[in-house]
Amino acid sequence: MSAEMGRRSSGQGRISQWLRGRRRHPSMADAGDDSSREELLLAAAGAGLPLAPAAHPSAYRCSCDRVGCPTPARHPLSFAWQTQSTTDRAQIERWARHQPSANFITATGMVHDVLDVPLEAGQEALERLLASGVEVGPVAQSGGDRMLFFTATRGTPEDEDEWWPCELDCHPETMDEHPGLRWHCRGSYVLVPPAQLPGELTVEWVRGPEHPLPDPLSMLEVLTDECARYAGVERDHVAAWPLRG
Repeated sequence: MSAEMGRRSSGQGRISQWLRGRRRHPSMADAGDDSSREELLLAAAGAGLPLAPAAHPSAYRCSCDRVGCPTPARHPLSFAWQTQSTTDRAQIERWARHQPSANFITATGMVHDVLDVPLEAGQEALERLLASGVEVGPVAQSGGDRMLFFTATRGTPEDEDEWWPCELDCHPETMDEHPGLRWHCRGSYVLVPPAQLPGELTVEWVRGPEHPLPDPLSMLEVLTDECARYAGVERDHVAAWPLRG
């Protein structure tokens, strides 16, 4: 047990140092720099991630008009975000320049999915995946407590009869039901870096969108394993994914 805890502590230390180094790297743009913000958004769109404008922090609240917004600065501006989402460079430039404070979401299940895990589990999983030579695509750190692994989508097969529902699927309204691993596919979205959240929290790239999108199944075993370990340590959390009775 002590050896295992030592491995985990050492791993967390190495990955934490690496993350701090990434934040200092010149390519990790300051979200307050409009030109850098626009460049990062265009890079995401250029990698095929469809984007749409989202709310942003306003003091300690959300910029939307909803009283007591349950997801401040984390939701799209329009109810039509699924059809609005685009990779069109000119449109994204217009949005970014006309709405300089707006965050952006990327709609999942069209080109890509996102495997969304607790930060500590994600740090351990990322180190294991890279050490074992598994292809890892873009990865983002979100809000100081989640890590987002961007993958190719399994939500739009050529044969719709082959589309497979899964208990890991996560939609915006079911986020609280998935404290461990969340699988964002059709009908869901995540914030795309750079994004600002209340309390001076951010969404930042750990590995940028220049990395190709891998098959999610190549990473799923490691991610679920680390989520299960995390759930065992953090007793306030339920199992890493919903289980059938």
